[in-house]
Amino acid sequence: MATTQLTASSISTRNVASFEGLRPIQFPCAGLVRIANPTRRSFRGLLVKAATVVAPKFTAIKPLGDRVLVKIKESEEKSQGGILLPTTAQTKPQGGEVVAVGEGKTIGKSQVEISVTTGAQVVYSKYAGTEVEFNGTKHLILKDDDIVGILETEDIKDLKPLNDRVLIKVAVAEEKTAGGLLLTEATKEKPSIGTVIAVGPGPLGEEGKRKPLAIAPGNTVLYSKYAGNDFKGKDGSDYITLRSSDVMAILS
Repeated sequence: MATTQLTASSISTRNVASFEGLRPIQFPCAGLVRIANPTRRSFRGLLVKAATVVAPKFTAIKPLGDRVLVKIKESEEKSQGGILLPTTAQTKPQGGEVVAVGEGKTIGKSQVEISVTTGAQVVYSKYAGTEVEFNGTKHLILKDDDIVGILETEDIKDLKPLNDRVLIKVAVAEEKTAGGLLLTEATKEKPSIGTVIAVGPGPLGEEGKRKPLAIAPGNTVLYSKYAGNDFKGKDGSDYITLRSSDVMAILS
């Protein structure tokens, strides 16, 4: 079997990209490569997004237009079995309580109010809004259209979708291939077929009126594979919320 010998003379550091905060690679002798530990300095261009902190002198936040202020639900620190979760394993919240709403928006000649009221428990899109820390608590300022639905219970199957959102129960993934081979969890293809559980009232038209969706609860649908937000129901089933435009077809 052919072997390759690594020597200091066979390596040129001219082609190795350098980063701020890293010392050059050293080659003290043939056959031995030692890489120095990086310093604690951050790489240039690497940004860490943090919440905007509102100073204590401000006692209220009033959203404008079609924006909503939501108090973020705290992350789960324990699993259902009571095991403490490390920070990296804690579920990132996608829900919270509405604490203030804007005055709404104007469409054509109609004034359209916000679709939620203060006190409502809502679920919102995963990467929506701007996070702010107010009175020592994390909040999110987001647009009314970024709210997926109202959820007054702890089970996602009870979600009441808003606007053009649709709640779908995802079909169970195939356990075997066409040839009968068992599939592992890692090799199972994520289904893009499911049953519609609930639908929103529809999007707003040019005159500020709702356009009913062509999809109804009970429909089996085919949807875009990488759209929407995924949730796990209390029954162990997978659910997804997405816009009606991400539903490609009704199967029958």
